[in-house]
Formats: sequence, C-alpha cells, structure tokens
Amino acid sequence: MNTEQKTLDGRVALVTGGSRGIGKAISLELARRGANICFNYLRSHAAARAAEEELGAHGVAALRHRANLADDVAIEGLVDAAVEQFGKIDILVNNAASGVMRSSVDISEKHWDWTLGINAKAPWRLAALASDHMPEGSRVINISSPGSSRVLPQYFPVGVSKAALEAVTRYMAIDLAPKGIVVNGVSAGFVETDALDAFPDELEIKDMALRPTPAGRPITPNDVAKVVAMLCSPDAEMIRGQVIVVDGGEMLVHR
Repeated sequence: MNTEQKTLDGRVALVTGGSRGIGKAISLELARRGANICFNYLRSHAAARAAEEELGAHGVAALRHRANLADDVAIEGLVDAAVEQFGKIDILVNNAASGVMRSSVDISEKHWDWTLGINAKAPWRLAALASDHMPEGSRVINISSPGSSRVLPQYFPVGVSKAALEAVTRYMAIDLAPKGIVVNGVSAGFVETDALDAFPDELEIKDMALRPTPAGRPITPNDVAKVVAMLCSPDAEMIRGQVIVVDGGEMLVHR
C-alpha cells in the first residue's frame, strides 16, 4: 500500500476477537492503512500467533493478548496492555461475540448471563475504560448483526444481546461526545466464517451466507472491514450513534 493510502498511520487500534473471521479482516484492513494493532483472543494460541505475524508483515506493531471478556478483571487487563504497549488507544472495535443457539423458552440463566456479558456488557466496559486513554477524534465501533431487529431461528440470546449493543452504541455516542470520541456500529449480514458453525445445519445459515445477495455476490469479511475503516476516517466525523448495515441488501428481501 502506498504511503498516501496509509490514512491511519500512527493510530492504535484495539480489536476484540481480532485473530479470526471478521475481527481478523478488520485488524488487517486497519493495519494496511497504517494502524498499530492490539487484539485479544481466548482459546487458539496458534491462530493468534499467526494473526500477529500477518499483521506485522504490514509494517505495523502488533500485540496479541489473551483475555476472557466475560471477566471484568481481564477486560481491564486488556485495556492496560494496549496502553502500556502503545501509550493510547485511537480506535476500539468491539467485534468479539459469543452465545448459545437457543429459543427464548429453552435458554438457561447461565447462558443468558454469558451471552449478554460478552456481547453487550464487555463492549460497554471496554469503551468506558478505553475512553480515558483515547485522544480527541478517536473512534469506537461496535459490531452487531441483523438478529438485533430480525427474529432468526434459535438466536434469542444473541439477538437480544446485539439489540442491547446497538442501544449501548446510541447512548455512548452521546456520553463520549464531550471527549471528542465518535461511536457507531456496523451490522454484518450473513458472512461465511467459523462463527456459522454454531448454527444447527437444519437452519441452512451457511447456505444463506454463500448465496448471492441482491448486490450479486455473498458478503465477505473484507466488506465489513472496509466499512469499519471508513468510519475511522475524518470524513465520518458527523456520523454518530448509527448502525450501518453491510449485507448487500439481503435484509430487504423476504426469502
């Protein structure tokens, strides 16, 4: 990439779940544009090491940090690690998500607490903590999904958590505005990643992710990553508290 294209040169991005899937695509896109990257992961050390090396190949600094976002102490440790390494956080991308595939009558309180904790509470806590280390002009971007407003099969706890995350986005867009921090969300449609393995085969979610959207092709992780990068640009300064849907028009069509 040409120097002229490195619009995020010198910036520091903290990306949760940045070693795989959409999170990795976001990390790589921001790195290509010059941002140094800190990302967390939970289980796969090999995938995290590989992602760290791939990011470093773009000539930026990369830091992997293992953190369970269900643990508030680990959340604080993740922010501390990024600040200790880089001195600041310019971009926070709350991408990591978890949950169980259950209906509203089959879910347990344990599953509810786990899903809401990682998908809604953790992004709020990360943004609140990181905001103390974010200079004016910084960005917080939360990754949502169409299940926040559409009823998807067996998606109850995740859908509710994503609806909560979108509410967090709106409230924090106002609360962090006096600090000069811009907060938005990106709702990714059905994208073929390992996350789709959580859906039962009979729901045919993978088939939905692979079929062409009204735009003429399936959505890719890079499609989502480019919109995240766009929201990090100065041109997006006056977009506040919005959730941009990246789905090729899929959610407009009843199939």
